Amino acid sequence: MKYRILGETMPAVEVMFDQAGESMYTQSGAMAWMSEGIEMSSNMRGGLGKSIGRMFSGESLFMTTYKAQAPGTTIAFASTVPGAILTIDVGETGGLICQKGAFLCAQESVNLSVTLSKKFSAGLFGGEGFILQDISGSGMVFLEIDGDKIEKDLAPGEVIKVDTGNVVAFEKSVRYEVETVKGIKNIFLGGEGLFLTKLTGPGRVILQTQNFNDFAGKIIRLMPSR
Repeated sequence: MKYRILGETMPAVEVMFDQAGESMYTQSGAMAWMSEGIEMSSNMRGGLGKSIGRMFSGESLFMTTYKAQAPGTTIAFASTVPGAILTIDVGETGGLICQKGAFLCAQESVNLSVTLSKKFSAGLFGGEGFILQDISGSGMVFLEIDGDKIEKDLAPGEVIKVDTGNVVAFEKSVRYEVETVKGIKNIFLGGEGLFLTKLTGPGRVILQTQNFNDFAGKIIRLMPSR
């Protein structure tokens, strides 16, 4: 399998299959274009239980698999918001924990499952939600970034505090929790809400410069009421 990233504002990843039988899977509706010679099949990948879990983590109930019937066929998957597409070799990283909605597409050898935040407070109040996505296995996975990508390599014990919704993914060695913003004035006047996401190294952290949920909320507030 070969791939290339096309576009800048609303990028897409275009995959070319080297052999018949190679395949990619994605959430429903992510395919942008494809050549002839690719078979499409939609199913509850992993069964009903895992499918319902994925739905709560921000993905569709059904996943779609695209399998090459001949070598040299191509297919593209497009991002849903302005930003970037992050390419990760899962076998090299040992897996990642991602926020809901970050998954775009992956090879069949990549496993996408649901994981619960270790601390209930992180799930209740963190922008990434109580249900996160666990990516494991081997092969290539492609994640969506809202805005620009920022990467941090945290040393053991090093801490970074992130605004809600700006975390994309982090290695499984990184500890994830939520802490309360200190000070009544900061809570009500600071504009950051009640909580910040706290990530503690060691490990790689991937951030995004845009919190699309906040952006969408501002747009909704500007819309006329009738």
